[in-house]
Amino acid sequence: MLEYVLFSLLNSLVLGMLLFMLSSGLTLIFSMMGVLNFAHASFYMLGAYFGYQISTWIGFWPALVIAPLLVGGLGALVERYGLRSLHKYGHVAELLFTVGLFYIIEESVNLIWGRNAVMYPIPTILDFPIFKLLGAEVSAYRMFMLLISMAMFVGLYLVLTRTRIGLIIQAALTHPDGVNALGHNVPAVFMLVFGGGSALAGLAGVIGGIFLITEPAMAATLGPIVFVVIVVGGMGSLTGAFVASLLLAAIQTFAVGIEYSLTDILALFGWQVDTSGFFRDIWRIQLSHTGPILPYLFMVLMLMFRPKGLMGKRES
Repeated sequence: MLEYVLFSLLNSLVLGMLLFMLSSGLTLIFSMMGVLNFAHASFYMLGAYFGYQISTWIGFWPALVIAPLLVGGLGALVERYGLRSLHKYGHVAELLFTVGLFYIIEESVNLIWGRNAVMYPIPTILDFPIFKLLGAEVSAYRMFMLLISMAMFVGLYLVLTRTRIGLIIQAALTHPDGVNALGHNVPAVFMLVFGGGSALAGLAGVIGGIFLITEPAMAATLGPIVFVVIVVGGMGSLTGAFVASLLLAAIQTFAVGIEYSLTDILALFGWQVDTSGFFRDIWRIQLSHTGPILPYLFMVLMLMFRPKGLMGKRES
């Protein structure tokens, strides 16, 4: 039991921080610009593929820097020549644009790298067990992921709350005319924000592509859970995204190891149900089988009872 709890906590932490790395960029874009970027997970996928390709040429460490910059540059171009012209038509036009962009990027990846997963190995310098936990080895790469994730959270928080550019970005969201009157280029600020958010997704892809798998379906796999994270955490709340990432990862991870059915859980509270009726198959479903849908169920409940999320300031 202790082994299950400890490893579930460790896996929850690793998965949660990966989700935060991916959702932080989307949270930043939404909080600063009000744009719900449906193609955000596609930038994550591009980061993984760019990281893979660059690492085969010049190594992992240059890829860790170059790939996010390339993805950020593409994101800035998307905002400058796509979203900026659509902003006057409202959020529906922006959402449809990013939906189309999602499929364009996915098909482009299929054309360039193929439909099969690519071999994106752990860098040799990080491919060793850093310590043992109850006889099982914990890889150094997982600790590296945690370190990068924590550095990203602290860095983003400090930039947005303690620096001049962070204050300008936040002011441009609520008082764009005032910021423009002070001599700041508001459109350039928004382009910087969108590019920066895309670069964060690219960084998550460089790291997460090794930890999970680098394939054309990776955007569609992680994309929905990212939206669950920002809804549960609170639309536009960086701290909320951090908390929600860890919470949802824990829900999924712990559920996978619980081999109890709904009948068994109700029996713990002294409730007996008839397992021979019309709903007999439902009563026998084990909690471990429901792990993938629990975050979405949690999101539905959150929208019903607390629409603004855990730490959100805006009503969704």
